[in-house]
Amino acid sequence: MRQIWLLLAKDLRILARSPALLAALILYPLVFAVLVGLVVRYASDRPRVAFVDLDRLPETLTVGGQRFNVPRVISEVQGSVDLVPMDEEEAARQVATGGIVAEIVVPPGFASKLRGMVESPKLVLKTARGGLSGRVEQQTQALVYALNQRLQTAYIKANLEYVNLIVEGGQGSFLGNEFDIVGLDRAAEMLDEIERTSDDPEIVERARELGTFVREARLALGASDQSLRATANPIELEIDTKAGRTWLLSAQLQAYALGLTLAFICVLLAAAALAAERDENVIGRLLRGLIRLVDLVLVKVLLAALVAVGLGFAIALLFGALAEILAVSGGEPWQRLPLLVVGLALAGAAFGAFGALIGALSRDSRTAVLVAFLATLPLVLVGLVPEGAARAAWWAARSFPFSHSVDFFQAALYDTNPWGTLAREAAWLLGLGLAFGAAARLAVRRLLA
Repeated sequence: MRQIWLLLAKDLRILARSPALLAALILYPLVFAVLVGLVVRYASDRPRVAFVDLDRLPETLTVGGQRFNVPRVISEVQGSVDLVPMDEEEAARQVATGGIVAEIVVPPGFASKLRGMVESPKLVLKTARGGLSGRVEQQTQALVYALNQRLQTAYIKANLEYVNLIVEGGQGSFLGNEFDIVGLDRAAEMLDEIERTSDDPEIVERARELGTFVREARLALGASDQSLRATANPIELEIDTKAGRTWLLSAQLQAYALGLTLAFICVLLAAAALAAERDENVIGRLLRGLIRLVDLVLVKVLLAALVAVGLGFAIALLFGALAEILAVSGGEPWQRLPLLVVGLALAGAAFGAFGALIGALSRDSRTAVLVAFLATLPLVLVGLVPEGAARAAWWAARSFPFSHSVDFFQAALYDTNPWGTLAREAAWLLGLGLAFGAAARLAVRRLLA
């Protein structure tokens, strides 16, 4: 055991003698975390969607007596998607080639159905299979909802005009047909007159019953204004944009920063440290009774775990200090830091075991660093793929510690009840670390050749 600690102390001293390299290894993943986080946050916020107008919508559309500037309304409500006007053939080609993610088609007769207010017009959404189709569908639904909100005022106004016509009577039109009705007010007066002047008891009784119905109908329709407006907007959304922390100090970015930093530093460090034992021609002497092959791998894993704990804890303190200085809502969950340290150690060990495997398979430290970087970068990026977007890529990412470490860090810091997630991700990190460590132990014999 003493030999393991001596070898670990030697690796730490070597690392301390290269402050420029250490600073580069720390700063690069942090900058990369911010860039990746920004891409994840904003890349799919406004996907490009073709707008195919087969009905040739007019510049101005009148619905329920209210005039709408169609291009202006569409531009005001397209916040969830970036609508690009295209013809049908070009839109189909762009969807097929991946130039756009979907197309919204306005079919013929859309405007006439909208004006008639009898049949709901339909928009047609065409998307590619898989990928972002689910997200585009949700954002298109948000677009249709926003359009409906703009049009519902006109529909309510038109419906209330018909209600007032039924109550008060007068001239009206429906689908181009003119009509003239008595109205409930005049009908009530006529029934009262019949009840007063008729000598036939049966007619008087029927007039009284009809009069009761007319009065109740007038009361019900009199409240239709408020009820129609309430049913059109049963729930109102009040938006407070200052309720939470700025995104640059969010739980997501903090977890990304920790995961990305540890992924690159621990993998590269363990790979280079193990391969360097051959470069320095000491591996043969070490294995002559001083340590075993498994101990050599264990030292590099412990080195990565120690660096992960120290560096990760420093990053957490930095985020916490910024949260306190900027008086961010929610602050930093200081009481959760012990949980975070456990995750840092597990993640660092798992990344270190993966790096040790690369170092054992490489011929020298320079090759090990290059291979470690080239292997880590795509595995990290694959770990950012949502489960529903590309399931095969998502499952591939589960075989690398990055996504598990991010989930562990986020749950440890911010989940109300994190224990289920922590247990699951800790088991994944421990299992991956043991698997990579066992593979590195088998491959480390290559360094003796």
